[in-house]
This record gives sequence, structure tokens and C-alpha cells, in this order.
Amino acid sequence: MSKRILTVDDSASMRMLLRVSLTAQGYDIEGAEDGVHGLARMQEVDPDLLITDINMPHMDGFELIEAVRALPRFRGTPILVLSTEFSEEKKTRARSAGATGWITKPFDAEKLGAAIRRVCP
Repeated sequence: MSKRILTVDDSASMRMLLRVSLTAQGYDIEGAEDGVHGLARMQEVDPDLLITDINMPHMDGFELIEAVRALPRFRGTPILVLSTEFSEEKKTRARSAGATGWITKPFDAEKLGAAIRRVCP
């Protein structure tokens, strides 16, 4: 059975790029356009992994990670941040919120696949 991944990014083109890249690697991909929608989709989809951007309207990635981690059923769900940001301060903040890992955009499909397999075997 393939792993289900929820991707949360306010860029429709980035969501499409993730869908195409990860579907080709055998994953079942769901999408959401911001943190508020992403939190609702987490409840509906119950994914094996969450991939989220940081800079989004309504609820940013940090807030989304904290909200997901506050829900008991998602405490163990791996969360990867996919962002153009790469400062240590942002990475530390994401880890403190509960992120499992960090990938910088633009992403390399093979490296992203390897990161997914590491956190979601």
C-alpha cells in the first residue's frame, strides 16, 4: 500500500510539482493551499507524512506544525518543511514546533524521495 502524503503550499505550481514528482515515486498525494486548509485536510486524509511550506497566508507553516502536534493522533506523524528559507533560526523554530526535517526549495526529486523514505519508512 502506498504512503499518503499531504502537501501544504500556497503556490499551486509547487503543489502540482510535488504531486507529479511524488506520484511518480509511488506516493498518494493530497494537497492544501494554506495552514488552515492543511489542518482541516489532515483530519480528512490522515496522511502518513505532512510536507509544508513556511510562508503562507492565514496560518503559516510554524503555526500549522504546532496545531498538528497539538492533536494526539498526529503526534507521531513525520513533518517535513519544504521552504525557500534556510536560516538556522527558522530551522530551529521549525524543530521546536515539531518538524521532523527540512528541505530547501527548489527541491531535487530524488533527494526529496530519500528524505521521505528516511522519515516515513
